[in-house]
Amino acid sequence: MLTGYRLMWMTVMFDLPVVEAEERRAATRFRNSLLDLGFQMCQYSVYMRFCTSGTQVETYCNMVEQALPIGGKVNILQFTDKQYERIICFQGRLKSASKKSPDQFDLF
Repeated sequence: MLTGYRLMWMTVMFDLPVVEAEERRAATRFRNSLLDLGFQMCQYSVYMRFCTSGTQVETYCNMVEQALPIGGKVNILQFTDKQYERIICFQGRLKSASKKSPDQFDLF
C-alpha cells in the first residue's frame, strides 16, 4: 500500500566547478542527466524527484552516481512524502503555500 510514509523524495544538491570550459560542459551534462532521469529543478543546483519506494530511490541513486562529474561535491537527500509536506518555503519574505504531493495522475 502506498502511504506518505513509504513514498519518497530525492533531492540532489551539488556544487560543481565551472571555471574551465570543460568543467562547464561537465556540469551541464550532469544537470541534463538529472532532467533525463525525471528530476525537476528547484533551484539552480538543487533537483528533486518523487519515488514510489525506497528501492526506487536506491536505483536512482545508482543512476546519479553513474552521471557524476569528476570534480565538485554532490549530496543526495532522501525523505518521506510526509516529511516533504512539512517543508517551509519563502519567496522573498512571503511564506509560500504548503508543499503538495503529486497527484496519482502525475505519478504514472
